[in-house]
Amino acid sequence: MTPVWAAALWATLLTQTVASFLGQSLPVIAPLIIAAAGWPPERMGPLSSLVAFGTVLFLLCGGAVLARLGPVRTLQAGAVLQALGMAALASGTLPGLMLAGLLLGLGYGPSPPAGSRILAAAAPARHRTLIFSVKQAGAPLGGVLAGLISAPVAAWAGWPAAVLLALAVSLGTAAIVQPVRAALDAERDPARPLGPRALLAPGALAAPFRALRLDPLLPPLSALAVAFAMVQGSLFSFTVTWLVEARGFSLVQAGSVFAAMQAAGIAARIALGWLADRTGRALPNLVAQAFAAAAFLVALGIHAPGTAPWQVAALGALAAAAGAGWNGVVLAEVARLCPLERVAEATAGSTLVIFLGYAAGPSLFAAVLARAGWEEAFLALAAQLALVGGAVGLLLARAGPPRGRAAGR
Repeated sequence: MTPVWAAALWATLLTQTVASFLGQSLPVIAPLIIAAAGWPPERMGPLSSLVAFGTVLFLLCGGAVLARLGPVRTLQAGAVLQALGMAALASGTLPGLMLAGLLLGLGYGPSPPAGSRILAAAAPARHRTLIFSVKQAGAPLGGVLAGLISAPVAAWAGWPAAVLLALAVSLGTAAIVQPVRAALDAERDPARPLGPRALLAPGALAAPFRALRLDPLLPPLSALAVAFAMVQGSLFSFTVTWLVEARGFSLVQAGSVFAAMQAAGIAARIALGWLADRTGRALPNLVAQAFAAAAFLVALGIHAPGTAPWQVAALGALAAAAGAGWNGVVLAEVARLCPLERVAEATAGSTLVIFLGYAAGPSLFAAVLARAGWEEAFLALAAQLALVGGAVGLLLARAGPPRGRAAGR
């Protein structure tokens, strides 16, 4: 008989990977639709914004949905919404593209809070951070699969084939996780209202942010996660452009560095989750990781022109491992610090705050780049992470021994 935690892990890992695959397939497929329709390429811009808006909308309003349906059913509903988004994309019309972006974002929204709620209840305390980190590895894995599957299918068989494949994968995922629903959705509240008044009430909208006050360590943990998100967003947004424009790399060489960074980020999420479980010091480990990431960013940003591509790839991999391997550890620590029944709300609140880092990081990096140059932009990115890491480290020194719902178990 499969242990409950194993069923919880494969269900959340699968849904996380597929949700990311659907979301990352949009920037692969949509440009082909836009080009075929003869529209200007800048039409892609609002699509990305609509995906982010849809995710934020669910994180703000989705608490009642999760409580009413249960986390597994909510993940299934998200998969169906993403399938509907792909159906809208298949229309090839501008309104269809806009609707697709919104639905894909709404469908991705359940992944963090529902996944955390499932794993917080099912994961053994001694392996919790590793299990959360394995689940979070599904996010970059989905992006890799979008590049390896959606792009070739669209190139060989046309964008409609890629859309249909993504739609089928999403609906298939909703069906595959159905057998674990009864066991993992046992605590749902069928009487919870789901009308507009319940979803949009000020108290409901504020609930994710109120949940961040459940423990004094949640705000600094979220602040550190924002600093990491600024690094991750900037690193993956600008590295290829920087290597091509400022270091003379070919696009193939720069792409190889980028691939090494993605692979390192996936491996690091799992390895750092395992380390946090073994040491029992997840938050202090994150502080040390922040300083390591800052050092690797500096080394990457100031490396001498003419450095061998494999050496640059190694520096990039180290920077990505330290700067993008934090997600699972953060979500597991949020779950540890909260009562079980508030994990989904706190995860939604933390994820909403983290979104600010993903949005602000590349913009601030670009602002420093425009005023001072590439090296200074990398140095500024490293400095903000080190400063926040240092501040959180001081708070930890004053806070005393770790605590939380599962501390000491």
